[in-house]
Amino acid sequence: MRRRGQDFRRPVRRRISNVVWWTLCGIVVLFFIFVLSKESQIESRPTIARRSERLDKIMEGLNITDEMLNSDSVTRQLTDQISLAKAFVVIAKESNNLQFAWELSAQIRNSQALLSNAATRRTPLSTRESETAIRDMALLLFQAQQLHYDSATMIMRLKAKIQALEEQMSSVSEKSSKYGQIAAEEVPKSLYCLGVRLTTEWFGNLNLQRRLKERKQMEATLKDNSLNHFCVFSDNILATSVVVNSTALNSKNPEKVVFHLVTDEINYTAMKAWFAINSFRGVTVVVQKFEDFKWLNASYVPVLKQLQDSETQSYYFSGSGGDARTPIKFRNPKYLSMLNHLRFYIPEVFPALKKVVFLDDDVVVRQDLSALFSIDLNGNVNGAVETCMETFHRYHKYLNYSHPLIRSHFDPDACGWAFGMNVFDLVEWRKRNVTGIYHYWQEKNVDRTLWKLGTLPPGLLTFYGLTEPLNPSWHVLGLGYTNVDPQLIENGAVLHFNGNSKPWLKIGMEKYKPLWEKYVDYTHPLLQQCNFH
Repeated sequence: MRRRGQDFRRPVRRRISNVVWWTLCGIVVLFFIFVLSKESQIESRPTIARRSERLDKIMEGLNITDEMLNSDSVTRQLTDQISLAKAFVVIAKESNNLQFAWELSAQIRNSQALLSNAATRRTPLSTRESETAIRDMALLLFQAQQLHYDSATMIMRLKAKIQALEEQMSSVSEKSSKYGQIAAEEVPKSLYCLGVRLTTEWFGNLNLQRRLKERKQMEATLKDNSLNHFCVFSDNILATSVVVNSTALNSKNPEKVVFHLVTDEINYTAMKAWFAINSFRGVTVVVQKFEDFKWLNASYVPVLKQLQDSETQSYYFSGSGGDARTPIKFRNPKYLSMLNHLRFYIPEVFPALKKVVFLDDDVVVRQDLSALFSIDLNGNVNGAVETCMETFHRYHKYLNYSHPLIRSHFDPDACGWAFGMNVFDLVEWRKRNVTGIYHYWQEKNVDRTLWKLGTLPPGLLTFYGLTEPLNPSWHVLGLGYTNVDPQLIENGAVLHFNGNSKPWLKIGMEKYKPLWEKYVDYTHPLLQQCNFH
């Protein structure tokens, strides 16, 4: 029995030793946990402080206060009520409920005054001072809901309002474009007056006719390929004068400059008179009219042939026929004018010349252009400044790539270029029969499915693969419709007022007009008589 008692007591002593051991281990573990937690608290304090500072800065930048973030804030309640009330005001007016709209507007002003006063004194609104305003606004909002100004109705009506405004804006934009186009095509009274007075002066002054005959004796000069030959096709006397005058004033050797001007029958006499009266630093000027070109007839020129078509006449001159949605600018009859298309017949107009610089009548020359005549075109026909710095000046902008004929012949991402200042190698032109290429594409477009607008699209087709890119400083565009980088203007040799806002019109861009007016002598007696200013 004693042995059993001893055996029984031994396990008891082992249990006590195990308890002590596990207790000590637990104390040690707890001690380590306590130490580690203390260290982590010490380390986290700067991080929490930094986050707090960053959050404060964000809140300060957004001008958000604790009061506004608080869902129980009366300021927030008032602000939400005002936003909702403003929407209901719009719907009430649309529903012709003007009395209710007035009541809402009055309560909105009252609530805004409370918020303004609180902001001025820099203390939050108290429940007591805002209680009445919140209650009154809540009653009006409840009344709005009873009038079926619920969210769904509000959304539908706002959508309808937005759609109506978009349609109105589209209509206004279309009218603006139409009236702008009409204004751009208008002949100012002063220009009309100048033409009449010059014509009268020509027939009443024999000295002018004698002076012009003396100039005509210089036939050799007009065919001398060692000189710098420029051509301008225009019916605008003053604009053409600015081109000639600006070129002459900026030319290092004006006596080597020859201007070939081509106009129509109506303006021929007045144009001759103006350039007989005025001299331009020794620049040679010859005036012709395209009606004298016997080869310019319907059997040779597709544009003249198309003018005989009744459908074409209806499209351009009566405004009927074709797609009624076609913008007015695509129906401008000037795009059928021979003065506009004569640029494709330059070798026929000047059969003795080898190289010509073509200038539009809405440009101003700011530098000597003699270097253009020594530029190597590398076997190409046309030297022009490319305009594909932006994607909308590539071929796909001007041509109809849904047409298989266009799609199979031309790269849609090919770089566009500009008419207005072009160097033409007439020897290469004749060798490659470029005018024949133009005729081909013009005849293919008799139904206007390849392109719609102007002479640039057929130019892009005609001179495709035959155009040498020039330095962009030779030709700066956009002064008639957009803002142009002043640095480009400063370095530009030829500034082009392309667009509707021509500098001689009232709609011209005022900040660019001085660049053009610099070359107009407003003290000239004829200009004063015609009220040019």
